[in-house]
Amino acid sequence: MRTLFRLIVINFTLARFGLDQIILSIHFFRPLRLLGLINPFNWFRSSRLSQGERLRLCIESLGPIFIKFGQLLATRRDLLPDDIVDELEKLLDQVPPFPLIQARAIVEQQLGMPIDQAFASFDDDVMASASIAQVYRAQLNSGEDVVVKIVRPNIEQLIRQDIEVLNLLAGMADRYWDEAKRVKPLQIVREFEKTLFNELDLVREAANANELRRHFEDSNDLYVPKVYWDYCRSRVMVIERIDGIPVSDIEQLKAHNIDLEVLSRKGVEVFFTQVFINNYFHADMHPGNIFVSRENPEDPKYIAIDFGIMGSLSTQDQRYLAENFVAFFNRDYRRVAELHVDSGWVDRDTRIDEFEAAIRTVCEPMFQRPLAEISFGQLLLRLFQTARTFNMEIQPQLLLLEKTFLHIEGLGRHLYPQLDLWDTAKPFLERWLSDQLGIRALIKGLKRNLPYIAENLPDLPQLAFKTLQKIANDELRIEWESKEVESLRQEMRQANQRSIRAIVGTGFVISASIIAALDGLAPVMVGSGQFLMPLVSWVLLIPGLYLLLRSWRED
Repeated sequence: MRTLFRLIVINFTLARFGLDQIILSIHFFRPLRLLGLINPFNWFRSSRLSQGERLRLCIESLGPIFIKFGQLLATRRDLLPDDIVDELEKLLDQVPPFPLIQARAIVEQQLGMPIDQAFASFDDDVMASASIAQVYRAQLNSGEDVVVKIVRPNIEQLIRQDIEVLNLLAGMADRYWDEAKRVKPLQIVREFEKTLFNELDLVREAANANELRRHFEDSNDLYVPKVYWDYCRSRVMVIERIDGIPVSDIEQLKAHNIDLEVLSRKGVEVFFTQVFINNYFHADMHPGNIFVSRENPEDPKYIAIDFGIMGSLSTQDQRYLAENFVAFFNRDYRRVAELHVDSGWVDRDTRIDEFEAAIRTVCEPMFQRPLAEISFGQLLLRLFQTARTFNMEIQPQLLLLEKTFLHIEGLGRHLYPQLDLWDTAKPFLERWLSDQLGIRALIKGLKRNLPYIAENLPDLPQLAFKTLQKIANDELRIEWESKEVESLRQEMRQANQRSIRAIVGTGFVISASIIAALDGLAPVMVGSGQFLMPLVSWVLLIPGLYLLLRSWRED
């Protein structure tokens, strides 16, 4: 009932802000415009608000999960009109804040002391406010300028309500949608849920920031602020206050003579460094979380904040992705097709030549063109169509990476539309693959495993002797056969149990049916006896159906 009520609230909110008009303005939905005319909210709504304002206010009203989606759309000026994107950008750091009195109470409760004792000064004005938390300027008693991040009160309950709605919709899709096996809606929602609840723990975020800072400690490309651990709790985090230009403020970047071409190239390199060198990447790199240092405008440096969502890949996924990228940059579409089959992302019986031709058709028009001339919206649409044709499964473990790549690509388009994305990324990935597959990779692997090898080397002769002795005495074959026999016996026992349940259940159902049929033919009974036969029929029918259902589900 709670989930049903939340669905009603969501639909009510969409109608209240007139999002039906935005949807029905799309050419595909124009035949349904009559539905907009009979929406009572449209009869009295003020026309002073633009479509972008109504969309932003609606998203803010619906809560954190919808705000996250709006933040992703805010980076896609290639997909949405500028007036809508301008409004959605306010969701990055200008979400309506919760009251100051609540913020101060949370800080004091978490730190176990009054704010005046914890800080030399604490600014009452909100510095920035987003979907999960908001931040305030402060100064420590030791003199360092910091920001205090505070998680919104009761946000866990709001997120849980919407996750229940998503789980309901994903469950329905998993049961009734033909594409569910390929798209994996339930797994996607579970990954999204895990990411959101991880973001609520600010001690975890502080650890994320510290790890990323360690990776880029001496870097000229990215700066990560310092964490003040003595002031970090599950709902409060204190981190160094940075001074930089918002990456979305092109006018200010130009006013400070920041080299935008160098900056955009560095953005691509920082992304690939995090993914392939460190295997630890900032997975929420929207413009509200990225700033640019004013120092050294000819060789500018990024400054990152908000480390609640971080990602990493398995070694196998890293390798397949890098090889896919390099093959793609080299226009080796056959290798791309083979890698998709080898990794299990498409069926093993997929025809390589057909898949190769489909990938070439989608990707070839993009080469030798700058970002400004590439429609990633059209590209994604065609990729989804190709994936559907070849039954390519969604990889939930790669969703964070794909989201991050969309942010980076949108950022590059905004900073320097003439950037050649392929030319920037290709040399980096080729070097990485050479390091992973060449002699240096072999030496690195030996160094990494040397302690383990040295530890077990003295036992190697004894283990070899025991193994050879077992082979000579035919003990290995006997052990293997005994395991196989036991496994076979277990399967036979389970099959027998299923058969017995099915036979008994069928007998109960047939007996119940016979008793129910005889009930109408038997002489009329007196007293309570006239209810005996129907009762016996139900007593047999219910366990019979249960046994049949159980044997069917275990088959």
